[in-house]
Amino acid sequence: MKLKFFLFALLGIIATAQAQNTGSVSGKITEKSNSAPISYATVSLKENGKVVSGVNTDDNGNFSFKNIALKSYTIEIQYIGFRKYIGSVILSENKKAATVNVSLEEEATQLQGVNIVAERSTIEQKIDRKVVNVGKDLTTAGASASDIMNNIPSVNVDQDGKLSLRGNDNVRVLIDGRPSNIDPAQLLKQIPSTSIKKIELITNPSAKYNPEGMSGIINIILHKNANTGFNGSYSGGITFGETAKYNQSLDLNYKTGKVNFFGNVGQNFGTYYNDGFIKRFDQDIVQRIDVINDNDSYLYKIGMDYLIDEHNTLSIYTNQNKSNGKGFVNTDIDYNNVTNSDISNIFQKSRYWGPDQVGTYNLAYKHIFKKEGHTLDFEGNYSDNKETQNASFDTKTTNIDNTSSDLLYNDLLKGTRKLTTLNIDYVNPLNEKTTLEAGAEARITRTGNDYTTGNPLIPAASQNSHYTYDTDIYSAYVTFGQKFKKFSYQVGARFESYKAAANLNYGETTFDDDYITLYPSAYLTYNLNEKNTLQFSYSRRVDRPSLEQTKPIREFATPLVTSLGNPELRPQFTNSVEVNYTKTLEKGSFTAGVFVRSINDQISRILYPDPADPNKEKQIMTFTNYDHNTAYGFEVSFNYKITKWWDIQPSIDFSSINQEGIVFQYDPAANTSNPVERKITVAAFNGRMNSNFKVNKRLSFLAFGFYRGAVDGLQNNSHEMYKMDIGSRYTLLDNKMNISVRFNDVFNTMKYAFDTMYPYPQTGQFTWESQTVYVGLTYNFGGAKIKNLQRKQREDNTNKGGGGMF
Repeated sequence: MKLKFFLFALLGIIATAQAQNTGSVSGKITEKSNSAPISYATVSLKENGKVVSGVNTDDNGNFSFKNIALKSYTIEIQYIGFRKYIGSVILSENKKAATVNVSLEEEATQLQGVNIVAERSTIEQKIDRKVVNVGKDLTTAGASASDIMNNIPSVNVDQDGKLSLRGNDNVRVLIDGRPSNIDPAQLLKQIPSTSIKKIELITNPSAKYNPEGMSGIINIILHKNANTGFNGSYSGGITFGETAKYNQSLDLNYKTGKVNFFGNVGQNFGTYYNDGFIKRFDQDIVQRIDVINDNDSYLYKIGMDYLIDEHNTLSIYTNQNKSNGKGFVNTDIDYNNVTNSDISNIFQKSRYWGPDQVGTYNLAYKHIFKKEGHTLDFEGNYSDNKETQNASFDTKTTNIDNTSSDLLYNDLLKGTRKLTTLNIDYVNPLNEKTTLEAGAEARITRTGNDYTTGNPLIPAASQNSHYTYDTDIYSAYVTFGQKFKKFSYQVGARFESYKAAANLNYGETTFDDDYITLYPSAYLTYNLNEKNTLQFSYSRRVDRPSLEQTKPIREFATPLVTSLGNPELRPQFTNSVEVNYTKTLEKGSFTAGVFVRSINDQISRILYPDPADPNKEKQIMTFTNYDHNTAYGFEVSFNYKITKWWDIQPSIDFSSINQEGIVFQYDPAANTSNPVERKITVAAFNGRMNSNFKVNKRLSFLAFGFYRGAVDGLQNNSHEMYKMDIGSRYTLLDNKMNISVRFNDVFNTMKYAFDTMYPYPQTGQFTWESQTVYVGLTYNFGGAKIKNLQRKQREDNTNKGGGGMF
């Protein structure tokens, strides 16, 4: 007992002695120009070059260190936009408290504007994604995000604006880590290219992400405005083709105290021209199609971030989109006196018009614990999509005896889609080497579609259809990762309950799907040395049928082709394995990777003869599930600065898919269409070369080349595509303004051509306004100092809070 008392007494004496031999350092940091306090400046105490302790100043610019050993220290004070302060502090028995009040002087070249863009783009390989940091060379590519996507390795954009990754269009698009209810092809045309900070290619997403998207996720990270005061950016451009197309956006931000207000408005309008033909050889029928799209769309966002304190942030925003696009499709079918036809020509004029409206409302709360990286996020999101598609068809048929007849009919489709999402995400760094992440989400979707078709001159003969497609998805995930000196890993799993219910005409036809699935993921990374990294990853993904793919209602029609959905589509599941290698060079970087995918029930488009047509000339375009497929491929990208004024960024990717499926083939002798089971290997090769030439600090030029190889498919064989672009960029007004000019498809070589034997021997070709000249201007105004804490919060692409553009 005496021994225990002695030990406690000794420990108390030691603790008292230590307390008596420690000191404190405190002070206040202000701006030299106006004596205003600087909050969230970084203050560090160093001993022999090593950091002993570090803090951030509070809202009043104050800081303090307590229980500091009585020694000599170097104190460093840093804040973006100001000169770094370095001083000395001596604590001793005679001076146990020190006060350091410092007035920081602004840098000569203070940070301006909201969009800080590097000269050239770079590529990074992270543990679960490839990150393309967008430089000014890519923003010169065009007015919108859609324009620059073809410049990104492994990404392709077709003539309709649809994205594909590694040759597969089953890809999910996120904006700042969040899904959007707006069609990606339309949304990307709304986002100015200058607003993009980086593009993440997540080809093998972890269990943290929702499992949709067979080929992965494209996450577009936009510039976040963390500046105090009033700031803004205007971006506008004109694309000259057959007619001029215009786009513009205004991004505004005002931050004062603990409140940050943000908003933006974007507009995109113009007329776009497409034309093409489809020729059927067995009966010498030629179908010529001219398409004119008159687009006029608006997108705006307003919101607010409220910094309750340094650990809690509340955000709210609404995002609104309205489109009044009009489509004009003229179809001319020449039968060239086919012997078994009494028709010589069909000419159809069809019109499509909206409007479409999408409203999104978001509320988010973020809590940052005292431990760095320890966070908790809550988010609620509600999206309301109202779609109206009016269509009119005027079909004139000319018979061989020169008699003619007219057929008029109208379509009206009114659809609604309401999506409610609630989710929680938790991140806890258990120690310096170990991180635990967990979360849960509920997604409830309700849709309704009312369809009316008939001759406007005979209203009583109109036909009505009603279709609903509802889904309930509940999921929870957990991931666990550890980092060592050269080795790191992350494993995780997502449990998901999925239920879908389709209903046509109040019970006339129903379809239900209900299942529980596990989606595991794993990542292993090994750093050979500081400049060489190897990575292995595995994930399981799903691509579920969308509303458009399942809706058994006519979406598009010509006299020979009708587009319908298939309500009995099954989800497709993919198991994916990847190995990636990254090498950091003195003047650039090199990345390479290989992948293998196993695909069950792949969802694909299919054409088959209309069973209701006795002449077997009309076709139905819909979707179907192919059998089990396997795919493999590789990709290589290189980023290298040859000289101070010249850098290159070549990349290639190759993918091969072993496909099995049923297609239809027409038998002219029996006048029947018979199913044919095909097994083929689909190969796709893409190559790009981006080259930048810097004349001086203000003027630079670029050249871009693109090649997409021919692809043989189960039903169609696509021909090769290639083009070359050139452009230039000029910076003025102390880097506040950029003027870009780009000549796209210099030699006018871009076109989409195909041939097929299924269901008939056919060939076709479609062209669009690929040869254009784009002139764009970006101007940044305002400008103030960045608060480090807010910047850290809002630069995190997993942040569920508001802010930014879309």
